[in-house]
Amino acid sequence: MRTAYDIILKPVISEQSMDVAADKKYTFKVATDANKTQVKKAVEEIFGVEVAKVNIMNYDGKVKRMGRTVGRTPAYKKAIVTLTAGSKEIEFFQGL
Repeated sequence: MRTAYDIILKPVISEQSMDVAADKKYTFKVATDANKTQVKKAVEEIFGVEVAKVNIMNYDGKVKRMGRTVGRTPAYKKAIVTLTAGSKEIEFFQGL
């Protein structure tokens, strides 16, 4: 059984994600096999908010080279969670 903390890995703190946080849109790095409904339930359980919409993006790992050796950085999945108008804000993002 997977918990909500297995689905939501960490928040994404960047200039662009902080700009849209004012519109109640929060960005998280999520498990690569998680879907939209799992992300919605996990955010509602962890932070106690109401989620209106979830957008998910898959990122492939970049090809990196060290001399003649070729490798890849890990692939990851990112989710942008939009809260409802009546929902409270997530306190974690307010202090940043």
